[in-house]
Amino acid sequence: MLRSVYNWLDERLKLTPIRVALLEEPIPGGASWIYVFGSVTLFAFLLQMVTGMFLMLSYAPTADHAYESVRYIQEEVPFGAFIRGLHHWGASLMMVAIGLHMLQVFLYGAYKRPREMMWLVGVVLFLITLAFGFSGYLLPWDQRAYWATQVGINIVGTIPVIGDTLVRIIRGGQTLGTMTLSRFFALHTVFLPWLLMALVALHLIILRRVGPAGPWDAARASAITEPFWPKQVAMDAIAMFVAFVILVGLALGLPPSLADRANPSDTTFTPVPEWYFLFYYELLKYFRGPWEIVGTVVLPVLFFALLFLLPFLDRRPERRPFSRPIAIGAGGALLVVVFTFLTVSLRAVASIPVADPSVVRGKHLYQSLSCAACHRIHGEGEAVGPDLSYIGTQRDAAWLKRRWKDPQSLVPGSIMSGYTGLSEAELRDLTSYMLSLK
Repeated sequence: MLRSVYNWLDERLKLTPIRVALLEEPIPGGASWIYVFGSVTLFAFLLQMVTGMFLMLSYAPTADHAYESVRYIQEEVPFGAFIRGLHHWGASLMMVAIGLHMLQVFLYGAYKRPREMMWLVGVVLFLITLAFGFSGYLLPWDQRAYWATQVGINIVGTIPVIGDTLVRIIRGGQTLGTMTLSRFFALHTVFLPWLLMALVALHLIILRRVGPAGPWDAARASAITEPFWPKQVAMDAIAMFVAFVILVGLALGLPPSLADRANPSDTTFTPVPEWYFLFYYELLKYFRGPWEIVGTVVLPVLFFALLFLLPFLDRRPERRPFSRPIAIGAGGALLVVVFTFLTVSLRAVASIPVADPSVVRGKHLYQSLSCAACHRIHGEGEAVGPDLSYIGTQRDAAWLKRRWKDPQSLVPGSIMSGYTGLSEAELRDLTSYMLSLK
């Protein structure tokens, strides 16, 4: 049946040349697990597109509604928290996969002639992936997103001559607000995806024109040759499936949290970027005062310039790692620096006290409802009603929720009125705050 359908389509669309080009291309040295990272990167991007489209259905890219829309996605939309979890962890997968793919290409010397153009396009794809991570971080419009983005924009402002102009363009004005959010949203959902898809297509076209590099051992590359189908396809499919299972586990077990709503006046908040920017965030601490420009401009420009120039600096045809001591040594030193600063930064972040966002929201709700006019917590408030300083050790969540809705059913004659106008989410936050009082 499937063969008949294929023959019918092939007769009209001439599919055989496409199938031969995509599936029957010979792989020097045969199929290998080391080649799966490119396919995993593409899979991660497609997953980001699909989950992002579903998130866009309920997201409002304005400073007044962005935070509430993300909360709505997490708490009200069916499977909303799961989809956001897939999108959140999918970004990390994409970063890891493209990093491993570039590391494999570098280790195998696959950037050398005649594959220079493919490497250059890959470096641009890496830059776009970083731009995806930076632009998407602001969209929840919580405290973490706001202040980490503010730090990133301030880094741009240190660029000599054009820094201030670039900052105004990025922010869309003098301050970080709705125009900034709108621009980041457009960049994240329209400009970058189309640019990335075009460059991925170009990357694949170049790959088809010059062919895979294969292993660095020329004798092995010429002795064994396998088509892309079926073995390499099967390896890629298994790798993508394993990556997806890991993402599902992370989305269910470690769903992304939402901090307090962005508050530009709260300058005490400690900004923390996503983990893939942490090593750079830590590195900047060592360049202060007149040396700041070295960390914010000189080192990033030098790093990406070296990446672009690598095929032209390392022009020897030999691809064995031990025959390229300078390139391999420089790459190894870079990895040591990155992981050292990443480890130091992760330890510093782990030491920052983190409050449960639900507890914080519940505390704010307690204050907005003027509950302190009747209740006292650790000496603050009036003693008209029961002292709530240690209510978390005396009552459970079910009792507290019932108390909010119908106080007289639990305490006959109570003068407290029920909070029937609160949503389930608000009741949950208020309960979380009460349970934290121990």
